[in-house]
Amino acid sequence: MLRCNLISIGRLKEDYWRKACEEYEKRLCSFCRFTITELPESRLPDNPGKSQILAALETEADRVLKLTGDSFVAALCIEGESVSSERMADLIRTLSLHGTSEISFIIGSSFGLSDRVKKHASIRLSMSAMTFPHQLARVMLCEQIYRAFQIINHGKYHK
Repeated sequence: MLRCNLISIGRLKEDYWRKACEEYEKRLCSFCRFTITELPESRLPDNPGKSQILAALETEADRVLKLTGDSFVAALCIEGESVSSERMADLIRTLSLHGTSEISFIIGSSFGLSDRVKKHASIRLSMSAMTFPHQLARVMLCEQIYRAFQIINHGKYHK
């Protein structure tokens, strides 16, 4: 069974975000082994300088890259490719048909992802040209992964 990992910097603070992700996690267990891993966000001063931000992103990159192993890595970043739900389903289907056993989706901190993570990624994806809070982006990604599996399996969820 395909393993899908969502690796995120930072944790969900509000209960309603956690419950939404838990609902999709429960639904996804029929299609894949889905896990969510929260990694700590680097602590920065209130007004960090560019070098402090870059150092924090590199520390976060070390934590992220330790978890990706040999998986296909999809980094979520603003400069990534914006794909439709159908294209996302096609990507997952194609990867699994060609022997990929694990996909890791990466969501960075409020400062994004280091260039090292982006370069390591097999694909860069963008949720939208709009900016969303990280908590909402995580729920949206969970929903889109679930929708992709519904599309692949001809489920009623996607119309």
